Parts: sequence; structure tokens; C-alpha cells
Amino acid sequence: MTAREFIDTLEVVSGEYSGAIPKREIFSLAKEFQQMPVTEVVTLLREGNDDHRLGAVSILDWKARDKETSAEEKEEVYRAYINNHQWIDDWGMVDRAAPYVVGGYLFDKDKTVLYDLARSPHPMERRTAIVSTYYFIRKNKIDDTFKIAEILANDPDEYVQKAVGSWVREAGKRDENKLKDFLNKFTPGLPRITLRYAIEKLDPETRKHYLELGKL
Repeated sequence: MTAREFIDTLEVVSGEYSGAIPKREIFSLAKEFQQMPVTEVVTLLREGNDDHRLGAVSILDWKARDKETSAEEKEEVYRAYINNHQWIDDWGMVDRAAPYVVGGYLFDKDKTVLYDLARSPHPMERRTAIVSTYYFIRKNKIDDTFKIAEILANDPDEYVQKAVGSWVREAGKRDENKLKDFLNKFTPGLPRITLRYAIEKLDPETRKHYLELGKL
């Protein structure tokens, strides 16, 4: 399986649609190409076409999720993502792959790279830092989510703001007190959209309290 074969197949699929190719079709095709060598996936990722790049990160995601993927290849998949992040420059691509490709790989390893990404000048690298922790949340490990959210609490980028709010909300489902501790510390300076996403699942009175606190 090669990048060229994926592109040719995707062109056939695109002929079935008058407009944009639905993302579900790209995800489905990526699964069919799951056995593509990582070197070929990187070639596909470096294509200028957005659909090709989404296909590439989707292949990485399928590889990372597959229980039969070896530990060596999972590391290769992880490094392909991290070392080629300049081509992963859209929030949809980050959200598609970061939880399993990055978070799944780093779950039982040193997580310094996430804190480095959280301090990156590039918004999508910062989004990767927080989105990757979704895998940890699923495993009931939420400390890194809140620690990275603290770094990103006043982030200027809308797509990072939304991710911070969404991910502390999800972590808060596991431990509401830790969410409240975060909100008590940061709410007065949080971007409004981060705050609204973060408190979405709290009870009405608690939401009202933090919305009022956010106006201070």
C-alpha cells in the first residue's frame, strides 16, 4: 500500500460526490489502508491536499487503536505525528489522531513532550497537548489534563480555548471537585468560551456562580 494508491482511490470516491468528500468516507478509506507503511503515511501527510492529510492522520489513528499493532510501530506512528506536526495544522486533524496516537503512546511514559507542546508558539501543537490527555481521562488519570489546562488557561487562540474548556469538562466528570478547584483559581481570567465549555455539565446554580465570577 502506498500514498499514491490512497490518493488514486480517494479520487475515485470523490467522483461519487458533487461537493466535498464526507469525512466518514475518508475515515473508512483510511481504515482500508491501515497497513500502509508509516513512511508512506508521512508522504501522504506532506501532501498539500487537506483530504489527503486527513487521510494520513486517520491511518495513524487506526494503527494506534489496533491492538495488533506492535509497540515498535506504535512508537513509529507517534514519532510520525510529532515530527511532522507542521502538516497537522487543523483542529479536526488534531482531534482525529492526538488521543490515541499521542495520548495512547505516552500513557505509561514520560509526558514532558506534552508540556513542551503546551508552550509551543503554534496553536495546533498546543491543542495537541490538551487533546492528547483524552486517552488519560478514559483511564481515569486526570492530573495531566488539569496541569496542561493551567498552562493554556489564558490561551489567545479560539481553538485552543475550546479544547481547554472541553477537556477540563470531561475530566470534571471524573472528579468534579478538581474541576471546581481549577475554575475557582482561573475563572476571572478565563476566555468566555473556555468557561462556557468547562461548566456545561455542572448544575444550573453552579454554572450561574462561575458565569458571574467570570465577569469580575
